[in-house]
Amino acid sequence: MTMSFPRQSARTRRFTLGVPRGFHIAPDGSRLAFLRTKSGTDPVTCLWTLDLATGEERLVADPAAMALPGEEDLPAEERARRERAREQAGGIVGFAADRELRTAAFALGGRLLVADLREGTVRPLEASTPVFDPRPDPAGRRVAYVSGRTLRVVELDGSGDRALVQPESEQISYGLAEFIAAEEMGRMRGYWWAPDGTSLLVARVDETPVTRWHIADPANPERPATEVAYPAAGTPNAYVALYLIDVNGSRKAIVWDRAEFPYLVTAVWDRHGPMAVVQSRDQRIMRVLGVDPATGETSVLHVAHDPVWLDVVSGVPARTGGGDLVWTVEDPDTDTRRLTVGGTPVTPAGLQVRSVLGVEGDSVLFTASEEPTEVHVWSYGPGELTRLSEGQGVFGGARSGKVTLLTASRLDRDGVEVRVSGPGGMYSIASRAETPVITPTVHLLRAGEREIRTAVVLPTGWEPGAGRLPVLMDPYGGPHAQRVLAVRRAYNEAQWLADQGFAVVIADGRGTSGRGPAWDRAVRGDFVGPVLEDQITALEEAVRCFPDALDIDRVGIRGWSFGGWLAALAVMYRPDVFHAAVAGAPVTDWRLYDTHYTERYLGHPEEEPENYTRNSLIEAAGRLERPLLLIHGLADDNVVAAHTLRLSSALLAAGKPHTVLPLSGVTHMTPQEIVAENLLLLQVSFLKTHLT
Repeated sequence: MTMSFPRQSARTRRFTLGVPRGFHIAPDGSRLAFLRTKSGTDPVTCLWTLDLATGEERLVADPAAMALPGEEDLPAEERARRERAREQAGGIVGFAADRELRTAAFALGGRLLVADLREGTVRPLEASTPVFDPRPDPAGRRVAYVSGRTLRVVELDGSGDRALVQPESEQISYGLAEFIAAEEMGRMRGYWWAPDGTSLLVARVDETPVTRWHIADPANPERPATEVAYPAAGTPNAYVALYLIDVNGSRKAIVWDRAEFPYLVTAVWDRHGPMAVVQSRDQRIMRVLGVDPATGETSVLHVAHDPVWLDVVSGVPARTGGGDLVWTVEDPDTDTRRLTVGGTPVTPAGLQVRSVLGVEGDSVLFTASEEPTEVHVWSYGPGELTRLSEGQGVFGGARSGKVTLLTASRLDRDGVEVRVSGPGGMYSIASRAETPVITPTVHLLRAGEREIRTAVVLPTGWEPGAGRLPVLMDPYGGPHAQRVLAVRRAYNEAQWLADQGFAVVIADGRGTSGRGPAWDRAVRGDFVGPVLEDQITALEEAVRCFPDALDIDRVGIRGWSFGGWLAALAVMYRPDVFHAAVAGAPVTDWRLYDTHYTERYLGHPEEEPENYTRNSLIEAAGRLERPLLLIHGLADDNVVAAHTLRLSSALLAAGKPHTVLPLSGVTHMTPQEIVAENLLLLQVSFLKTHLT
């Protein structure tokens, strides 16, 4: 019996299990370490190595074979990190290694383990539990880790376990990333080793000023509510400072104007010394600070300004071998995000830089898009710019020494390909992901004058004359995210939805990634107008291209998070176009969402309150005339359930019928197999009831 797609998708965590990831390459080209589960349905991630001389894979660490506590004993910090990273697997979901890739450290069930990547052996290290985010020093002599909000260090032979610094109160931590850093800046760590392994750059986070929220489990009233330090828009953030701490425990404060630049975006410590990037609260100024490791004093290496906001770009700052700063600039003259080296743009107009993957010598490996549905890997060296990836798809990579790794997700085939090339030859790292039981057929369009990238998915085998279909718009639609990509696996769920009797339309309007700064910033202060207009433009183009397939009089819309907000907004503001909506975890009142994200787009609520009123679903509750299903995980600490509950109360007060589906014990993700499967089925049932 063939497994149903909803069950297969849920069991495989949307086909992410079995995919190789987390690559580290030894600088001498001898080996590569990576993470992968044993199969496409096994949720336990293992640590592997690849011999770059022979192409032989070795299983180094298998959590299932170790007599250690399981996922139920994860430290609270690790649970929070996985939620922020949207990590759906278990086991060894992350590891760190020394400079030569000889020793790796990781945590399992709150215990510290180290692996000898040359011999393929693993041993525990006695450490204070629970262990979080262990990292060997670059020289491979000791391991730092966080336990109980305290940064600690232990020698690689297991001796000398000690706290480097003690938190001054329960609201203070050393070595952890605060909520905003992890959720919105992509910074999952709170400390950085010096290249010689004798000291560390450490974040001190004081959550005393942050508002406390309490997330209860109504299904289990005997359990106490969880207290969460949540910096909602307009409220205080955590106070973040930086210290230089020696392995003997001595420390120096790093000095900058924290009142003007409260956000610590990231930090780097390379052979030229430590650097930190700080950002103003309005996100219009960033400074790259050089740090004197002898005194802790800072100097300004670079200042970036933007009249609207500055994006956080992964992989910068970095420095070339000669010390030139690698950065990006939003070039208004060419409407392009460009790579800069030593302050000079080195990429052409129209090539939108996405991220920097690594810098070695004078060579920069980075990702960029000429076409927003594709992301390619490029290499820059003095006087030379080369695209390394070929074909239609989304690519990633890594490089060390003479070894280059490329990952590929393509539109014309399933899965993820991983190829490694170097002096020892070219090898593939096999993906063990499941092959979907369905094969998407995707039509990519450019809608309207703005050429909105749009995907249309019709039922398998549909032919003109078979009758017009109800339409299901399936967007995210929000800033800094994309749904329309040249990747087949991105449309697996859309194809299954289409096979239930819908024409599925997905569109990336203004505010989404890969189109340049003007497109990115078109939503400043107003999500409603541009975002909704672009979805309707995409719908109209899909109808024009497939007039025999799409029934414009039966249009539904569904989405999650920002997409949930958009789905509810659509039926409230344009009931003439949208006839039913499923809104999952919607942000209904932007005053309840976090500072860094919300204030970037809508400003500070005390300074621009009209933006919050204009974009509020609660303010628009009286507009609802169409069927609306609200879905929310009651354990969600990102978009808390209060969003849906307050909207439901406003709808009730306005006499507007609607449906609410609470998910007990579910966070902003829905990785639980039964929940994920049945949630799809329930959404389809609701939409069929109201559209067919």
